[in-house]
Amino acid sequence: MNKLERVLAADLAAREASMPLARAQMSGRVWAALLAARSDASQAVPDPLWSPDEFAAWSLYSPLLGLGDGRPFLFAQVGQSLDGRVATPAGESRDVSGRDGLIHLHRCRALADAVIVGVGTALADDPRLTVRLADGDNPARIVIDPSGRLDDGATVFRDDGCRRIVVQACGRDRPAGVEIVRLPAHDGCMDAGAVAAALHDLGLRRVLIEGGGTTIGRFLDAGLVNRLHVGIAPLIIGAGRSGLTMRPPTRLAEAQRPRTRVFCLGGDVIFDCAFGTG
Repeated sequence: MNKLERVLAADLAAREASMPLARAQMSGRVWAALLAARSDASQAVPDPLWSPDEFAAWSLYSPLLGLGDGRPFLFAQVGQSLDGRVATPAGESRDVSGRDGLIHLHRCRALADAVIVGVGTALADDPRLTVRLADGDNPARIVIDPSGRLDDGATVFRDDGCRRIVVQACGRDRPAGVEIVRLPAHDGCMDAGAVAAALHDLGLRRVLIEGGGTTIGRFLDAGLVNRLHVGIAPLIIGAGRSGLTMRPPTRLAEAQRPRTRVFCLGGDVIFDCAFGTG
């Protein structure tokens, strides 16, 4: 880090310290800088002429660019209600996050090499996992489907030029062009560490774990998540699927306590949680 970069980093840290709840405003010039840094880590330097709100946007998203040391970088994003729900009891989930939360999710996708969903999410939502609400390239699409439950006509398998990968334990064939990673499953579940290692072997260094809550929880339980964004939308559902499903601690003293910052992003609030060196 040169002298200018150290000065900018110190200035950014001071700004963050003075804004416990930062208002993040994504401008075109901040997003262009983030996309440039995604391709070339040496470009990951904020502009001193940015406004405080633009600095906050950089501070929210730039950690998702990864460690820069060759190790895989896993980050997760979940959008939920004030009472921690991601869907109604009937399974309706598409409108939990407001437009600001959806744009945030698409920015996260644009900064990732690949995006992961579990088969439950793929079956329930038939997601596209593309970048539509933000500039940038679509990430590779990955489905963890141990027993081959997902139909070959699912949208994630659509041939649109993006890399498509399924992680499964069964011997089921998949459509032409879909890469198959075969790993063992135990009680219908796959080891999160084995999945992460296999994806790293495929050259995917920066991976977004998008859902559902059980899939994110398994990577969290395994200590593999570097960064977690929890988006809170201003609504109360009352019942339904929770945002995260993890092994509960016996005592609160054993609960995970990530370093957390809070950002106001339009109508939603983002909790930015850092684990370990994330």
